[in-house]
This record gives sequence, C-alpha cells and structure tokens, in this order.
Amino acid sequence: MTYVLVIGSAGIDIKARTPAPLIWETPNQGNVRNSVGGVARNIAENLARLGIQTALLSAVAPDVNGKRVLKLCRDNGIRCQRVRVVEGGRTGTYVALLKSDEELLVAISDFEIMKAVDETYLRTHERLFARASLIVIDATLSESALAVIFELADRYGKLVCADPTTPTLASRLCPYLDKLYLATPNAGETTALCGLSQPARDRETGLEAARELVAMGVKIAVVTMGDQGVAYADGSGAGFIRAVQTSVVDSTGAGDAFSSAVIFGLLNHVVIDEAMRLGMTAASLTLQSRETVLPDLSEELLYDKLVV
Repeated sequence: MTYVLVIGSAGIDIKARTPAPLIWETPNQGNVRNSVGGVARNIAENLARLGIQTALLSAVAPDVNGKRVLKLCRDNGIRCQRVRVVEGGRTGTYVALLKSDEELLVAISDFEIMKAVDETYLRTHERLFARASLIVIDATLSESALAVIFELADRYGKLVCADPTTPTLASRLCPYLDKLYLATPNAGETTALCGLSQPARDRETGLEAARELVAMGVKIAVVTMGDQGVAYADGSGAGFIRAVQTSVVDSTGAGDAFSSAVIFGLLNHVVIDEAMRLGMTAASLTLQSRETVLPDLSEELLYDKLVV
C-alpha cells in the first residue's frame, strides 16, 4: 500500500483571544482554547480526511499532551507508530494570541523536541522513504535532518513538498529549492526563500515571488497572501486566484489545509489550476471553523464548495 510520508512537527495549539482591544502588561478577559496541531501533523490529518494514506515521522514526549497527539493521529487513520517518544522531553506547543477579528497578533512556538527527529532516527526508518508515494515536510526540521531527508528522497526517486512554516524557519529550505516539487510559502516567508526586499503583498508581487522560486528550481511554487489571494507558477506559466470572501472564525490551520488540498489534487493528477482552487476551498472552509483541522473535511465537501 502506498502512502504519503509526512515529516515534521506535531504538538498542541493554544489559542487565546479577547473581544475587546488588548491592553498590554495587564490581565485581559477573553477565551482560551487548545487543540492538537503542528504543521506536519495538520497536513497529515487533512490528507487522511481526504482519503490519502499517510505516515507521520515526528517527536512527542510521554506526557499528557504527547499521548493526546498520538491518540488523535490514530483516531484519524494516520500511521503514527514510528513517531519518536522522547523521555524527559516536552511535547511541542504553539501559543497564539489572536486579535478581536480572529487574525493572528503574535505567536510563540516551542518545538525544541524536534531536535529528536535527527539523522539516526530518520535512517532507522529509511524503508518508509523507499515505499512512500510522496514526501511532505515542514521547516521545523533541523538542517542535518533536512540533509538526510533530501539524500533519501534522491536515493529512492521521491518528490518532496515543503511548507516553509514561519518566516524565521523558511530559510532552512533555501539549499534545497531546486529539489522541491512543491513549495507553499505565505507572503512573509517569501523574503526568506526568494531574497525579496519586501514580502509579496498583491497579485503583481505574488506572481513575481512565485516565478522567482520557479527560476530557483522549485517545480510548483505557490504564494499565499491571505485576503489578497494566491499566486502560483510552474515551468509552463503562472496564475492568480482572488481570495474568497469568508467570515473568519479562526485562522489557525488554514495554510496547512491549503497545502494539503493542493497536494491531494496533485496526487490525483488534476491540472494545477484546479489544485489551487481545491486549496483555496479547503483554506476558506477551515477559516470558518474553530478547529485547526476541519472535522468534516472530505473530497465530496471540497468539490461541493469548490472555488470558481
């Protein structure tokens, strides 16, 4: 049985919001929720909900949060038997402070445990690379881990898709741009990947960034710009899709949903324009949910709500 091998972060998302303007350096009344997250794990769950077999390589601690992460993975059909459980570690955590309009104000990410996804661990599971139909990574992986992943991907002739994760981590992918089948940076991550002086902010600059990534070797480059839309390019040309007007309930996980649905489309050999519309649809639906991964996501739902 073939599967997508997803490698990267898995942990807990803690999201806090206040309905009133935030007052710094004092307690604020509001709502705090938590859910299972991690960019790679989110992508794995989205793919599983879309009917794609997935296997996850990541690291958690043997604490309450780690057990919760693994249980949700198992419950959603993700093959997580090989996730590393690190004694004495702490399961990764992402803490987000949201504005009253649900957009991100600031976030703190603690995924030090990802150091455990090291060369020895990855080589121990080399056979998973050999049997995978596709490899998907996030940028929480260390430089040494990335080197091993691309070495093994080359050895077994596997395509690699990458989510740059954050502007501060995205630069870890720069040495491997010419080895990427798909890269899905957001506006802020384009400066780290392309060396642009300003982030992509509209149709023109988004297309410029996407084309630049293709010129640097990425086979399919997609630049997501929130309410400004999505620009994309490959060797045959470029395109742009305007953002869907959506009532935002929670923005966490929307980018992961986009990447997952694009990968789903490419795995099913749809044309690139349709794959982008699938991604936009998944992101829009996720923005309307308080859950990091849309609980009722399915292929049927995507096509029923497909952005045109």
